[in-house]
Amino acid sequence: MEIYWVLGIPLAGGLFLAAWGNRARAPELNALFSLATLAAAAALTMRIVAEGPIMVGDGWFFIDSFNVFLVALTAFVAFTTALFSRPYMRIEKDHGRLNDARLRLYHSSYQIFIGAMLLALTTNNMGILWVSMEAATLATVLLVSLYRTPASLEAAWKYFILCGVGIAQALFGTILLYFAAEKILGSGGTALLWTHLNGVKEQLEPTVLQLAFVFLLVGYGTKVGLAPLHNWLPDAHAEGPTPVSAVLSGLLLNVALYAVMRSKVLVDGALGNDMAGNLMMGFGLLSVVLAAFLIKRQTDVKRMFAYSSIEHMGLITFAFGMGGPVASFAGLLHMTMHSLTKSAIFFAVGHATQKAGTQAMDSIRGLIRTNPTIGWGLMLGTVAILGVPPFGVFASEFLMITTAMHEHPWATPFLLTALGVAFAAIFGKVQPMVFGETELPRLPHQPALAPVFVHLGLVLMLGLFIPPYLADWYRQAAALLGG
Repeated sequence: MEIYWVLGIPLAGGLFLAAWGNRARAPELNALFSLATLAAAAALTMRIVAEGPIMVGDGWFFIDSFNVFLVALTAFVAFTTALFSRPYMRIEKDHGRLNDARLRLYHSSYQIFIGAMLLALTTNNMGILWVSMEAATLATVLLVSLYRTPASLEAAWKYFILCGVGIAQALFGTILLYFAAEKILGSGGTALLWTHLNGVKEQLEPTVLQLAFVFLLVGYGTKVGLAPLHNWLPDAHAEGPTPVSAVLSGLLLNVALYAVMRSKVLVDGALGNDMAGNLMMGFGLLSVVLAAFLIKRQTDVKRMFAYSSIEHMGLITFAFGMGGPVASFAGLLHMTMHSLTKSAIFFAVGHATQKAGTQAMDSIRGLIRTNPTIGWGLMLGTVAILGVPPFGVFASEFLMITTAMHEHPWATPFLLTALGVAFAAIFGKVQPMVFGETELPRLPHQPALAPVFVHLGLVLMLGLFIPPYLADWYRQAAALLGG
């Protein structure tokens, strides 16, 4: 029953806000629908923890420790982002960047976007997984183009074209997966049920599975933002509303990587070798190195942190590619840390750019003086995402690096160099934004900064101590990934 609430509430919210999303209390209604989704996700999580994996709806939905972890994370960040967007979108309307029609589109598309991601995470059917990823893409196009400026329309068009091509590649990979499964499981939709495929993965044709994974990795990897398929991501983050940037970095990239990992489990079983893992390590390492050096060239604060997201998704992909219990545990932990930290950073950045009236880093100065909470939120978020102890990003990166040193020492110098370059570039750019001289005015609406410090508080707590039940949860999910 819980799964139907998890999926039904965002759908109902999208339909309701399509009619009422321009009213004065629409931001509160958006947050209320997101809170209800979070409550349903919490109930589903407690059931999985108590009972183990379940199948619902004649096997069309499957929830285990891996995807329920992402469902809970998605629902939580979606709720805090909805809280952040309340004053943010009102300020945007006051500045004349949005009108009633666009506010209605934003609130409705936001709920549909969250619902599409939750459907992708919970469906047992690889075909429906593809459909829901396409639905999330279309909803995001509307959100990225919300301002209707030439730059935002160009960013949305680039996002649509590049991710459309990627999704087409993923569709071909899904068709190849069905082609391999049909010989064993017979024709019909049940041949694409992941649990059925997982049960017969050793019998699937290795050559077909090998080719299918290449298309699936390239296709869904485009949505992850893996280099060299990443070009849409910085533009989409920079030109869309900041709440959209937060959920793009904090949630959508995870969902796309989830699709890759579900495919990898099948391919590993069919091939019995490390082909899939090696491909993921290659794409992941390339993303980390390329993003780190591109960060140095950025002058737009949102673009800079978008490239940081490419870097961190590359790290997570590299960790999952290594496989094994420690690397998979580190990848799951880093997924959590990145989602919480990067969304908190975008919350702070959103209010900072509204204060300055620009996203150019050279024009944003002295946040610690004009609004100390924004300044400290941005600085602490930056320190956290750069892996400074005792924040949780340090713990996950430490596990990744030490595992790489032991199992793939050739990759360690590339990882350490890239992390060092990214650290110097980001810290050097953020420090004057926070502590420089300025005469910026205060914001007309009180910013919603509680989500920033809630997120960073969780990241700090998990850096100091991971509760045993949460550690067990990560271990169970890592085991499902072959770790």
